[in-house]
Amino acid sequence: MPVPVYTHPRCLDHDPGRGHPETPQRLRAVMAGVQGAGYEIRTAPPAALEALAGVHPPAYAADLEALCRGGVAQIGQDTILNSASWEAALAGLGQLLAAVDHAHSGAGNAFAAVRPPGHHALGARAMGFCLLANAVIAARHAQRLSRKRVLIIDWDVHHGNGTQDLVEQDPSIRFVSMHQWPWYPGTGAAQERGIGNVFNVPMSPGLNAEGPGGYVESLWEGIAAAGKEWTPDLVLLSAGYDSMAGDPLGGFTLEPPHYALWTTRIRELFPAAPVVGLMEGGYAPERLAAGVVATLKALGS
Repeated sequence: MPVPVYTHPRCLDHDPGRGHPETPQRLRAVMAGVQGAGYEIRTAPPAALEALAGVHPPAYAADLEALCRGGVAQIGQDTILNSASWEAALAGLGQLLAAVDHAHSGAGNAFAAVRPPGHHALGARAMGFCLLANAVIAARHAQRLSRKRVLIIDWDVHHGNGTQDLVEQDPSIRFVSMHQWPWYPGTGAAQERGIGNVFNVPMSPGLNAEGPGGYVESLWEGIAAAGKEWTPDLVLLSAGYDSMAGDPLGGFTLEPPHYALWTTRIRELFPAAPVVGLMEGGYAPERLAAGVVATLKALGS
């Protein structure tokens, strides 16, 4: 079935400023690639604050909104907000929730092309360019729709520390992350297992001797382990393409066909579970676009 791509123009208004890698051009490039490949673009309403329940406390949301109302602000060393950042985050989250609704309805897989990304956001702390824990909020939304078991697969080059922190005590969610190690944010060691529901796959950069296949098979081993005697009702792809060769913020050597291969194999392993992709990192815009389009092709084939 055709794969819809959900996005919102407000996601372009979040702008950390000149020189910051999480630029609006990332999404512009993705949308140009998606439209050029003929995919349907959809826009859903922004998420309501109620969607954050159980993931982010109300005080956290209020503080972020207030910071944005004040204009440019910085959280930590790398997370910069402007006056539109809070609205962009809610708009992006709304697209992801609509993508989950689409998949849950039986209409097929879907993808949310949004920014800012989310997998570093903790329950009460923004970090790593991320404001809202998009994947976890989407998982909770899916569970409210009766998709009780959710598998989150994160192939961003950076460990999804926020996602792990928010789900590592919940047996109804399993989290698989392959990421560069040691690297930002410093979490994601193989021995970090939560209650047995976390499957970290730390990898060295620059694997060329054995080819990118070393990354491909290592992540697949983690996915297979997560799915052993446990079948998800929904799969969420925390789809970061900074794990691609040439990205300025990572040292992996993956290419667009590798993301398509993973996606195809995930669908084959869990044929009854719809798959929803959500954009995370990827800081070479044209490469990011190529990775997204490759994933879309595999989601719809």
